[in-house]
Amino acid sequence: MNLHRSLLAASLVAAAGLSIIPVASARAAEGLGGTAVPGVCMLSREGVFAQSKVGQAASQRLGQLAEQARTQLDNQRTPLDNDLKSFQQKAASLSEAQRKQQGEALQQRVQTFQGQAGELNQRIQLTRGKAMQRIGQDAEPIVASVYKNHHCGLLLDRDSVLGGNMTNDLTPEVVQGLDRKVTTISFDLEPMPTHIGNTGK
Repeated sequence: MNLHRSLLAASLVAAAGLSIIPVASARAAEGLGGTAVPGVCMLSREGVFAQSKVGQAASQRLGQLAEQARTQLDNQRTPLDNDLKSFQQKAASLSEAQRKQQGEALQQRVQTFQGQAGELNQRIQLTRGKAMQRIGQDAEPIVASVYKNHHCGLLLDRDSVLGGNMTNDLTPEVVQGLDRKVTTISFDLEPMPTHIGNTGK
């Protein structure tokens, strides 16, 4: 079972702050009740990330990196904003040539800043993906073991289930197993890939 890929996909949707919103959907599904279907089991990937200790640690670390990125951008944006305001205030007193020269220089700085902001955002997304992939790889054998212990024949995404008996929800056991295996994770901001634009020739 190559489950870490699907876990990764779910984590990207969850973003840095891992949401527990799907739990509410699960409670609504439980309310419908019904007979448990033998061999049919469920797992909330979002729940594993949101409730496990390592998932919470990853979310906290991603938040720190995002805040550092915001601070870095703010430090660069403040002088740029000041220069833009100064240019607007004195533009009327400048000659056409001066307005053009200074305006083009400021526009170039704005474009450079926007490029840096976009790159930082991409690096945060890359970092999130790598961190969630690591967690997914740690969770994969645990999911496989719990799946086998419950004699499951089919594993469904709990967060996509509209209603029914939720008895065979593997999420709590997977979270417990993951907590026993790993509780924290450390990582830094990923660099931009150097192979961007490579067509594979």
